[in-house]
Amino acid sequence: MGAGSIRRITLRNYKSIANCRIDLLPLMFLVGRNGAGKSNFLDAFRFVSDALRTSLDQALRDRGGIREVRRRSGGHPTHFSIRLDFELPDGRLGHYAFSVGTTAGGAVQVQREECALSASGGLGTDDQFEIVNAQVVSSTANPFPAVVPDRLTLVAASGIPAFRPVFDLLSRMDVYNINPEVMRAPQKPDPGDVLRHDGSNAASVLHRFPEVSRAKLNTHLSHIVPGVTDVEVKSLHSYETIQFSQNVRGQKHPWAFLAQQMSDGTLRALGILLAAFQETGSDRALSPRLIGLEEPETALHPAAVHVLLAALREGAQQRQILVTCHSPGLLDSWDITPEQMIAVQSQDGTSILGTIDQASMMTMRDHLMTAGELLRLDQFSVSENVINSNEPLQADLFGKPGR
Repeated sequence: MGAGSIRRITLRNYKSIANCRIDLLPLMFLVGRNGAGKSNFLDAFRFVSDALRTSLDQALRDRGGIREVRRRSGGHPTHFSIRLDFELPDGRLGHYAFSVGTTAGGAVQVQREECALSASGGLGTDDQFEIVNAQVVSSTANPFPAVVPDRLTLVAASGIPAFRPVFDLLSRMDVYNINPEVMRAPQKPDPGDVLRHDGSNAASVLHRFPEVSRAKLNTHLSHIVPGVTDVEVKSLHSYETIQFSQNVRGQKHPWAFLAQQMSDGTLRALGILLAAFQETGSDRALSPRLIGLEEPETALHPAAVHVLLAALREGAQQRQILVTCHSPGLLDSWDITPEQMIAVQSQDGTSILGTIDQASMMTMRDHLMTAGELLRLDQFSVSENVINSNEPLQADLFGKPGR
């Protein structure tokens, strides 16, 4: 993935997750019962992006404050921590980690923050900075920008050429839960740089789609919704909406239907395809590098689900895609490997995430059952090695790249 990718995420005390460490591939599926913590896991990526694009305070307020983000437990954790190990477009490996807590007076504070990059081509000096309680402990950049206790320093450090690619990669992650109702309503035009979480600027994003991406979108949509031949943006005075061209029996030419006339399944399918293939005109680097999709198969006919899987695979050639899934049909493919599965389960109110159990892994590898068949039988659980391991509790989130 030439535009950079997230190789691993490590979480501690984030919402319902006490700790987890998950290695990531271009396309992965999260399986688990309702309320197990799948959405909380995806939200960690969006939290990092929100905190970098807006502010730490805004990202916390959007989630109800630090009390709602920091895990609740009898142990009363005083902070939450996130670490992302990544590969930049130029091949450099690195990690970015931070821990957020509160002061004695209750104010939010970044307790520790660290970014470290390997030297390009293995030559020269590694680039890094480490901040502890708003004090610069070490940095390869001189001078280093001012540090503010309640803000992530990477925002200011993005003005330093060495750290700009890290900011660009991590600030362009998003999670989508497409809402057909807001897609149906006429939308105010906006720059259309990035699709909003609910699809409420779908028309503006479609307006900026390059022709190649538009062709891919139309091909997949026509297979998911038979008869649809094209989608385009339609102006409605100072608003805009999406217009569908669809074949009608007995008519020589396709008829035009506005978004408000289309079904939930059609609009959700379009929103998912927009998210998977979105590019911002000629500047592909501005589009999200990692996206999460919440149950993209919802409201789709079972016969269309395999087409959706093909679209997700194609989209994963350009960006990482993480999918929460309750549909066995979406996973009914021998090409889905055990390494692409993330099992999520709740134990006494705490979310446990990790590789799937050994029995399910061997069943998939031996092609005895597909992931979809295992899901139908409710056979997925987190590996015992993950449950019994103390390593995530002992491991430090701060350290050398790739550790």
